[in-house]
Amino acid sequence: MSSALFPLAALLLAALAAAAEPECLTKCGNVDIPYPFGIGARCSRGKGFEIACVDNGSTAVLPSVSKQRIPVMNLSVAPPAVKVMLPVAYRCYNSTGATISLFEGQVDVNSHGVYRISDARNRFVVLGCNSEAFTQNSPRKGRGRYDYYSYYAGCVTYCLDSRSAQDGRCASVGCCQVDIPPGLTDNVVSFQDWPHNDMEWSPCDYAFLVEKGHYTFRVSDLHMDGSRSSMPVWLDWAIRDNGSLSCAAAKNRTGYACISAHSECVDSVNGSGYFCRCKKGFEGNPYQAKNGCTNINECIRPKDYPCYGICKDTEGSYICKCRPGYRTISGDPTKEQCIPKFPLEARLALGVGISLGMFVSAVALLLIVMIFHKRRMNEFFKKNGGSVLQKLENIKIFTKDELKKITKNNSHVLGKGGFGQVYKGTLEDDTVVAVKASIEVNEARKEDFTNEVIIQSQMIHKNIIKLLGCCLEVDVPMLVYEFAANGNLHDVLHDEASRQLPLSLDLRLDIAIESAEGLTYMHSSTNRTIRHGDVKPANILLDSNFVPKISDFGTSKLLTVDKDFTMFVVGSMGYIDPVFHKTGHLTQKSDVYSFGVVLLELICRKPTIYDESCSLIIEFQRVYEQENSGSAMFDKDIAVTEEDVLVLEEIGWLAMECLKEKVEDRPDMKEVAERLMMLRRARKHGIDGASGVRVTSRRSASMEL
Repeated sequence: MSSALFPLAALLLAALAAAAEPECLTKCGNVDIPYPFGIGARCSRGKGFEIACVDNGSTAVLPSVSKQRIPVMNLSVAPPAVKVMLPVAYRCYNSTGATISLFEGQVDVNSHGVYRISDARNRFVVLGCNSEAFTQNSPRKGRGRYDYYSYYAGCVTYCLDSRSAQDGRCASVGCCQVDIPPGLTDNVVSFQDWPHNDMEWSPCDYAFLVEKGHYTFRVSDLHMDGSRSSMPVWLDWAIRDNGSLSCAAAKNRTGYACISAHSECVDSVNGSGYFCRCKKGFEGNPYQAKNGCTNINECIRPKDYPCYGICKDTEGSYICKCRPGYRTISGDPTKEQCIPKFPLEARLALGVGISLGMFVSAVALLLIVMIFHKRRMNEFFKKNGGSVLQKLENIKIFTKDELKKITKNNSHVLGKGGFGQVYKGTLEDDTVVAVKASIEVNEARKEDFTNEVIIQSQMIHKNIIKLLGCCLEVDVPMLVYEFAANGNLHDVLHDEASRQLPLSLDLRLDIAIESAEGLTYMHSSTNRTIRHGDVKPANILLDSNFVPKISDFGTSKLLTVDKDFTMFVVGSMGYIDPVFHKTGHLTQKSDVYSFGVVLLELICRKPTIYDESCSLIIEFQRVYEQENSGSAMFDKDIAVTEEDVLVLEEIGWLAMECLKEKVEDRPDMKEVAERLMMLRRARKHGIDGASGVRVTSRRSASMEL
């Protein structure tokens, strides 16, 4: 036949195919059937491309030489591939190792030379213990007495015991896998004879071809028991026409398949033959002349065909340009955003100018902030009395930055003081300190605050919390004190978590004596008359050895030095001297009254208000009046012996004297400290009943408060 007739023949075949299309089914179940495939010879390209639609039109099946039903899961034109389900081969054994069932999984999908098992998309897997299996083609007759195979690929698995195999690992323990060569047309599995005695954990060997990435080994699969009868496998297909056709040869022969305009021919990489595809910029079915490969409108598919400018579709391609006045650095708006056009020199100059301007502005702003901050700190320093306090020799003036370093930016909160949080800190010499806020200072109170710091700096006594320094560069001055590791007496006495601490009578007596000594020092041992004004257990701190430290000079902050009156009655309810509360007249005997309440809390271990409405002072007085003794109120943990009770009676009586309503009837702090020390000496030396320390008879004195 003349070569001039080939195009005419191709067009004739295309016309025939096109005429058949309206009558042909294009779907079977969930599987699309694109040409050159078809249901029936008239609807497909010919033998090898026919698809059977069975089970009332629900299942697509690929005919095979072995007459097996090979279910089709997917038919693809581009790329040329068919996804099918192929059977799993198996060999099962009894407890003695004898074979009781065998299925070699033989299948031949290449009755007309169209298909090859894909080497790129499948692999061969073997499951079992003491197993060796091979995938091979059907045997061919050799010249001698033995058959031969065109391919032979397999692997060996082994298990030491039932626990050897691991989920997810297919590396020769319970599972092995190998790649397969190209060009395979059929498949049969060969199992080798290895011992299988008493291997109940792996009663069968399994072998199968499977799509790469589809199968993950599980130990339970060694007991598959036929639950997986097939696996997905990809087949490559091509136009082979029972010969070794290439594109170059096929174009000059009748029946050339690539008949759509804008289609092209590609040589098969898995066996001889060729397949067709649409040229770049087109999509569709290259095997159909009508509506085969059609133009792709790239502009409506920006994810696949990006354009960061103005997109215009063309036949087989598209044009992407930046809009007027814009450009890209690389010149390709399909790869990067369009930006406004600008001369390079001007752009560089502008960039340098902007950068320099921003740098200068940033430096200037930083300098302004630093100057403002420095000026602000100087204002705080002066407002808080820094010009006077910096002359003191026995305290240190800390800067704001030093204080941040000491407290690690206030990272460790100890609790809340009268004027704000209290923080734990560490000095450079590893001394642990407590940092707390003082009062907010203004011009009216500047002198008061300055005097308070001076007074506290001069009070050097083992039972008064030591002021180590202060920071004046902040709005509210911060005071740095020595650290009391055991917190305050109120928490030790009354906090649920602390009630388990062993607070013996002797320890409580020591705390009372040393607290009284600290107050005595304040009242009489300095060159100024000082009143604390807020004596209570919460303001008695305890160091690591339970040595008490008087702290938080509450009301004294609000007094002018050497004055007795204050317009502000400040203190804690339950501890305030009634005379001070009524008149605003704060005296040293006001501290004595408050200390009397502290003594009651020490011996009773009850707060000033307990059981919601009971007043410790009133209840203690009532018990004394009724029973002529306070033993019913004493803490049972320390009222153990008769001597203990007598000592507690004496402390209770002293507390009652401190709480007398008439100020002149109260002892001063020096007398209180001395009487407590006499009581401790009497207890230490065993004076009978400790009665020798009593100055006034309890029974003859008035009990009025």
